[in-house]
Amino acid sequence: MKKLVAYITSAYPEKSFTIDLALALGDSGVDTLELGVPFSDPVADGPLIEKANHKALELGFKFKDLLEISEIVAPKVDTLWMGYFNSFYQQNMDKLIPLASKLGVNGLIIPDLPHEEALPYSDLFKANSMSNISFVAPTDSEERIKEVVNDAQKFIYMVAYTGITGSGQAENLQPFLGSIKKYSPTPVYVGFGVNAKTAKEKVEGADGVIVGSAFIDILLKDSLSYSDKIKQCGELAKIIKNEIN
Repeated sequence: MKKLVAYITSAYPEKSFTIDLALALGDSGVDTLELGVPFSDPVADGPLIEKANHKALELGFKFKDLLEISEIVAPKVDTLWMGYFNSFYQQNMDKLIPLASKLGVNGLIIPDLPHEEALPYSDLFKANSMSNISFVAPTDSEERIKEVVNDAQKFIYMVAYTGITGSGQAENLQPFLGSIKKYSPTPVYVGFGVNAKTAKEKVEGADGVIVGSAFIDILLKDSLSYSDKIKQCGELAKIIKNEIN
């Protein structure tokens, strides 16, 4: 069974909504939830997720909101925090990682923390049974892919193309995927540009997909009620899960 990872922006439009949405997604076939940490300059994200980040900050997002959401959601749905390194560093990594583990969070996804700069935190993650998700991109050399995935945990985040999330760009991923699997038995999940229309193609040869912008597009629709947004996100999750399997 191939896996579905869903990204949502924490506390957008509000904390209680995120909790209800997260639990509903878990019931709709989402295997792992990425709780996004709103940040002012989300450089790896496309315009939809960037807009949601900014709106959440404008509405007063505080890091404690992420903790309170996670305390309820993480024991029920496999949960990762996705955010930029500054957000986590400001909380003191030596204190934050044990706290995240205590809340039931299983790992972090930090797109702007290069492999080399993440190495000093490896023991901290391992001591707290947490994963620091590894990224590989089409621009990586075979030598670098081997180095990055050597100690990959949980899954490898395979960037489907060079660019930002939410783009519809398409590339032949099979040679790239083959290079990754040559060096690691860790499951490979495809991210960037995955939606209901592209999921079946993107997941070919991979073990799962990561979907963000397609969900955020629903959350940004002001014409929808909270319950309608949750319903549509749940329906989308079911469609994508069916497409990839």
